[in-house]
Amino acid sequence: MSVDPQQLLRELFATAIDAAHPQHVLEAHLPKDRSGRVIVIGAGKAAAAMAQVVERCWHGEVSGLVVTRYGHGAPCEKIEVVEAAHPVPDAAGLAVAKRVLELVSDLSEDDRVIFLLSGGGSALLALPAAGITLADKQSINKALLKSGATIGEMNCVRKHLSAIKGGRLGKACWPATVYTYAISDVPGDLATVIASGPTVADPSTSAEALAILKRYGIEVPASVRTWLQNPESETVKPGDPSLARSHFQLIARPQQSLEAAAVKARQAGFSPLILGDLEGESRDVAKVHAGIARQIVQHGQPLAAPCVILSGGETTVTVRGNGRGGRNAEFLLSLTDSLKGLPGVYALAGDTDGIDGSEDNAGAIMTPDSYARAAALGLSASDELDNNNGYGYFAALDALIVTEPTRTNVNDFRAILILESPKHDA
Repeated sequence: MSVDPQQLLRELFATAIDAAHPQHVLEAHLPKDRSGRVIVIGAGKAAAAMAQVVERCWHGEVSGLVVTRYGHGAPCEKIEVVEAAHPVPDAAGLAVAKRVLELVSDLSEDDRVIFLLSGGGSALLALPAAGITLADKQSINKALLKSGATIGEMNCVRKHLSAIKGGRLGKACWPATVYTYAISDVPGDLATVIASGPTVADPSTSAEALAILKRYGIEVPASVRTWLQNPESETVKPGDPSLARSHFQLIARPQQSLEAAAVKARQAGFSPLILGDLEGESRDVAKVHAGIARQIVQHGQPLAAPCVILSGGETTVTVRGNGRGGRNAEFLLSLTDSLKGLPGVYALAGDTDGIDGSEDNAGAIMTPDSYARAAALGLSASDELDNNNGYGYFAALDALIVTEPTRTNVNDFRAILILESPKHDA
């Protein structure tokens, strides 16, 4: 079998992205009746590409406003596209959130709203609750990102500090009919967690948000603590009549992308092992993957090479050093340190939105000689891991993956390719 391992890894990554792109997954889910007026709003890294699909498919009057990350825009004729900051919100996100709320106020029962939602929407649609400043939200957001908190924990806090998330946007649209179409970037595909659930009921509480802040030792201003102790800080709860005409539809999720990559791998002669959506510290998740890879190489268990281990989800990084990197670079650096050049093992880790954290790369590729090549350059994998410097490590190896923004987002994609090797004694 003649395969270029690095090329195959890149093809698997591209296949995963393609399987979740709005151009392929949105149209089939739109209302069958596409005549008449519709107001389109949206937030997330896929929002502009999703808006393009609605413009193309809708036969009646279309207008609206969507917000996406800087650099993730796409040309639309009828729907305005605004760009704002991610993962830490900025004034542009605040301004557009106010405009979105204004756009859906004073609607009637005859109105229809299409809400296009994807990962990143929580930071992009930033409207602080009463008495809370944008600076407050920015500082808390930065602290959460460095703390190692899960996406569910971060979004619980964000919802309760917001005037638009946690079902509040859906409530503002009442009595119009709302169709939310979402691309999931969260483990478990929970509607309440995807971009902090602006149009769906939320069972989490302000007390839980306070507990999360305490758990991670995040200091908050007195105004934030006072707000979270106020009953008005509670999100829109299940059973609220204002959400009775709000409908939620998941149109793409990480599992679909993993399954598409698995099909591609089989076609290339590699047996796939899908581990699914994973959470946890990037470096620890990598150690588990390394253990599985080592077991396959040494004992042919739980499956024999040639094979590929596939996983997705959203890992976390507790920032301890001052290096450059994202979740995927950190995962791959920890994997490199764990495997130390195990023969026949190649790996790719990348973010399907094209941006690993806040850097300009989507991720990186590891080869069996990465560990030795880096050492020859004076780079210690363990030292660079201590400094959270995955970007710097793989940049030195010219192994970063740069895709530019993909305009979709089903979060992390990891593939470990294991080539067939001579038999080892057990």
